[in-house]
Amino acid sequence: MSLQHHDARQAHLAELSRFRGEFYSCLTARSGALFELADAVLCGNGPVRSLAELSLVGEHRRGHGGLYAALAEGRVDAKRMRQALTSVPLPRAVDGRLVLAVDVTCWLRPDAHTSPQRILCHTYGRGKDQHIPVPGWPYSIVCALEPGRNSWTAPLDARRLAPGGNTATVTARQLRDLVERLITAGQWQTGDPDILIIADAGYDAPRLAHLLRDLPVQVLARMRSDRVLRRPAPPREPHTRGRPPRHGGEFVFGQPDTWGTPDTETVTDTRLYGTALARSWDRLHPKLTHRSSWAAADGTLPIVEGTVIRLDIAHLPSGATPKPVWLWWSGTDATAADTDRLWQAYLRRFDIEHTFRLFKQTLGWTCPKIRTPEAADRWTWLILAAYTQLRLARPLAADRRRPWERPVPADRLTPARVRRDFRHIRPKAACPAQAPKYVRPGPGRPPGRKNSRPTPRHDVHTIHKTGTTTSRKKKSTTPRPRRTG
Repeated sequence: MSLQHHDARQAHLAELSRFRGEFYSCLTARSGALFELADAVLCGNGPVRSLAELSLVGEHRRGHGGLYAALAEGRVDAKRMRQALTSVPLPRAVDGRLVLAVDVTCWLRPDAHTSPQRILCHTYGRGKDQHIPVPGWPYSIVCALEPGRNSWTAPLDARRLAPGGNTATVTARQLRDLVERLITAGQWQTGDPDILIIADAGYDAPRLAHLLRDLPVQVLARMRSDRVLRRPAPPREPHTRGRPPRHGGEFVFGQPDTWGTPDTETVTDTRLYGTALARSWDRLHPKLTHRSSWAAADGTLPIVEGTVIRLDIAHLPSGATPKPVWLWWSGTDATAADTDRLWQAYLRRFDIEHTFRLFKQTLGWTCPKIRTPEAADRWTWLILAAYTQLRLARPLAADRRRPWERPVPADRLTPARVRRDFRHIRPKAACPAQAPKYVRPGPGRPPGRKNSRPTPRHDVHTIHKTGTTTSRKKKSTTPRPRRTG
């Protein structure tokens, strides 16, 4: 091992130890049990199937009763936890900008009839062309994306959606708080490229961009193929009477005759999708009305202009018929380089799906039958902290592959393979959790053994009276001989 490689390894190990210490500081009640529970998730063999089995892992020194009690009665400082997640090194795009992906994943709880704050969650894949609503706890999770093709992301925040809340408003508040924390932590400084936020079609991209217009962010989101946008209003002719129009002609996604000549057009050869054709149209905006999320707005509604990108590919790896992808970007005056950069960045959004699958299938995020949403929030923070430790331990892990698996380079290890080696690279000296204390009384004196400690004896008792003190001998306990005559 070279000296430079040794220094780099020590730097990564020090960063992992620092985060583990900060994570322990975020646990304000039953900290030892919660910390060892996170270590048991990381050091267990195979996927997590139940919480009780985690108490059998060697890193968890407490019983299964203490495990459930820690989730029910423990405390996690969520504010400090969010700051700890934003203070670690984050992945960046090729141009140095932060790329964030936001999406909602659900913790389904259909049988928990007594659990409060459940919401009907839309599920996919439970039937042929059926979207069945199932009660559960939806969580809005924000992750930082990496530029290359891999299954790694950097989770930065998680927030449970409460009943009656507006998804766009809650997401905008969540992103605003996150961007402010990133700026405070020094992850974004003046002069850096704007932070790119990527979302799917379930979000109202123009409204999200309008709510975050005062922050150094750009919004890129997919739109449904049945949308209708408007062009800018034409210049007003002289000597024209009446109120000037606010919107121009229609741009209908499903009618090519309304598109006109695109402002940019690029052709890219890809390995998985063949030839990719990307076209963009500048300064398009939706015609807003006082309905849905804009119902509470007063006065004249704003005009939120952006760039529309249409992506067409030759084929899909699965062999299915490809459909065009429509994207809306909050920026304007996009160049051909911007168009290619944006649609390629949107494809990286699907890496967050790999993170969700690892949370649920490997780390056991949704396996516990937890009753209260507060306990579910604590367990969610433990999962995010465990995944962050896996990401920080990524440069330190070795490939402990199964006999039937192919070897991969050290820089291409998946989170599941890093988890196999985490027990060997876990900093032993940086485990701040205290040893468990016994809550039951000891076994007592072994049977058949006498007490060898001397017992203090008092032959004289002092009797206190009013104004005087007298003494008398203690009554003898020796039996007197019985008279016979």
